[in-house]
Amino acid sequence: MNRNEWPTPTEMIVMRILQGNPSGAYGLEIVDDSAGGVKRGSVYVLLGRLEEKGFVRVLRSKKERGSAGPARPQYQLTGEGSRVLAAASAIGIGIAGARARVRPNSMHSSRKN
Repeated sequence: MNRNEWPTPTEMIVMRILQGNPSGAYGLEIVDDSAGGVKRGSVYVLLGRLEEKGFVRVLRSKKERGSAGPARPQYQLTGEGSRVLAAASAIGIGIAGARARVRPNSMHSSRKN
């Protein structure tokens, strides 16, 4: 995959959601926040592609005491990902379907489309 490849419309939805959650988000939170734009079966594929392109980073969280299974990673928009969203906005590329919600603990507000 070309690291300089432009994100797909669905990848842009994921990026917009992460932009509205600067401390990071779990994959299933992205699905919930997408209002149907991102499906459970594709969210981790999309996040993997975005990581390969350099638009998203994986935050490896520590496993919580008493929880079963491996630690759940969170995903965060990179500086490059933020620049791509700014460029898309500047040239008038809409991010259809991106209805990013800001989590209550987020210190950053987001614009809603």
